[in-house]
Amino acid sequence: MTTLDPSITTAPVRAGWLGRLAMPASLAVGLPLLILAICWAVSVGSTAIPLRVVAGVAIDHLWPGTVTVDWSPGRASIVWDIRFPRVILAALVGGGLALVGTALQAVTRNPLADPHLLGVSSGASFGAILALLHVGMIFGLITLPLFAFAGAMAATALVIVVTRVAGVGGPDRMVLSGVSVSFVVMAAANLLIFLGDPRASHTVIFWMLGGLGLAEWRHLIYPLAVLAAGGLWLLARGAELTALTVGDETAASLGIAVERFRIEIFVVSALITGTMVAFSGCIGFVGLMVPHVGRMLVGGSVRRLVPVSAVIGAIFLVLADAFARVVAAPEDMPIGIVTGVVGGLFFIGMMAHRRQGLGR
Repeated sequence: MTTLDPSITTAPVRAGWLGRLAMPASLAVGLPLLILAICWAVSVGSTAIPLRVVAGVAIDHLWPGTVTVDWSPGRASIVWDIRFPRVILAALVGGGLALVGTALQAVTRNPLADPHLLGVSSGASFGAILALLHVGMIFGLITLPLFAFAGAMAATALVIVVTRVAGVGGPDRMVLSGVSVSFVVMAAANLLIFLGDPRASHTVIFWMLGGLGLAEWRHLIYPLAVLAAGGLWLLARGAELTALTVGDETAASLGIAVERFRIEIFVVSALITGTMVAFSGCIGFVGLMVPHVGRMLVGGSVRRLVPVSAVIGAIFLVLADAFARVVAAPEDMPIGIVTGVVGGLFFIGMMAHRRQGLGR
């Protein structure tokens, strides 16, 4: 396969120096905002903790003896053992789902494509539920991510098979196949819940609505490694993804093996989604909404959009999780409810805006 020049961007993007400046400017603002969001999210909850204590606990754990400890061990445990792992997991999951949404919207040329729409999340949920209710943690801590990834890959393969058996090609038909497969796989997942232990089913149902309350430091290495590897791979293939947003013929004329590349994107998307779903449950609308916000900032170049979407997704889910912990304190509201409300309102506003633009 001919290597595509990274400077080639064939989708509508911001022109000239303005487009090149948009990404570093967005990251220069977004990364400090992410750090501030993480610190604020750690400080809020059923027990409010001052930001000074949050910073002090973090510094004391990272560089022991450099600060005066004037807080109780209980507060230190809440900050370091409970809230920091949860908030960091929220950032990793938000960034990962945003990356998947960015890649799938590019490769399918559909602004509504996301892990849920193409059946990836449904497959990951099926695999995770199978492990939780029927198989058990036979491989230890890695069991849940492995089963979720296997389910995501199986759903992805099923989408490809259905598309080819139906005798229709193209990204639009693949989206329709993804919707059909998603419904079938979720029905199978619900059947697993019905057949499982009723005493454990309520936990699974809560997990399916999205939740980060079980986060631990030792768990974070898995989503972090997958997010880093998948994000770097997508960033390296950003030029090819941008070419695909114009059309298969244009991409093929630039030396891209379109079908093989599309399958590679689905595999990487399944890996990222399966890992994130395993640790957070099903969280909707992040991968659907965040790429649209990113395109408002940096245009349609996928290479610029990948890092910006990851940062925006991380900020969004950190804030959404903080809101979920505060609004129903001391209980945790499933984070999927928060993202669903925000995502629905976002798209209603976007459709209204486009309607006003067409009416002018």
